[in-house]
Amino acid sequence: MDARTEPAEAESDAIARPPLVRELLLVAGLFLVYKLGRQLATGHTGEALRNARRVWDLERAVHLPGEGAVQSALLHGDTLVHLANTYYATVHFPATAAFLVWLYLRRPAHYVWARRVLAAVTAAALVLPFTFPLAPPRMLAGTGLVDTARVYGPSVYGPPQTDHLSNQYAAMPSLHFGWALMVAIGLIVATRSRWRLLWLLHPLVTLLVIVGTANHYWLDAIVATAMLGVALALIHPPHRTESAVSRPRRGRRGLVSPKEPVLVGAAR
Repeated sequence: MDARTEPAEAESDAIARPPLVRELLLVAGLFLVYKLGRQLATGHTGEALRNARRVWDLERAVHLPGEGAVQSALLHGDTLVHLANTYYATVHFPATAAFLVWLYLRRPAHYVWARRVLAAVTAAALVLPFTFPLAPPRMLAGTGLVDTARVYGPSVYGPPQTDHLSNQYAAMPSLHFGWALMVAIGLIVATRSRWRLLWLLHPLVTLLVIVGTANHYWLDAIVATAMLGVALALIHPPHRTESAVSRPRRGRRGLVSPKEPVLVGAAR
């Protein structure tokens, strides 16, 4: 991760890192609440399949691209679809965890902001499985879509009837996409590299993977984006302001001490 901007020490001087043990407990607690919350929303198979048909019909009515077009591209070769399944199974949590760890170590103020945003989006995502259970497109008959993870591997899900580790009828919103988009936005905001917009490749690849593997609809990603947008509108990143002196520079009348930008606002 490229952070060729103000030295990390500038922010560390202004913003103290939150206690590590507390942060580990907070993040672990958030994950457990999310997993348990999704489990509590199980048992709505019939409604989830009916909602899946409604979402599918709505997407066709508003002329969204067909999920099948993305999957057809993946199915041109076993290697490509296997890579997509592997990306879906292995990148989601490690990438988000690495993002938070890097921010904690190098950009503490941005870490607090990003953690709050992710917590807000994740908490909001727990509501929809109760109010709108949704089967993924791979379970919807008549679409022609293939469950690529089951056919080509690797798969993170077992048969829905015996899978007690996840709620497969909670496709909306897609936190795979919502978290990936937040990782990209967070790194763009926290760094100043000229290449930082390339972080948007992560949510773009994630979007193509979740749709192409028939784990999510386009609408799942759209709803996740809307939730993230609300969270970002309410939870602002640290901003830069003119404050204390960092290093002197030479002017016409000798050494002067310009004001250097520092990060503030982490405690909001």
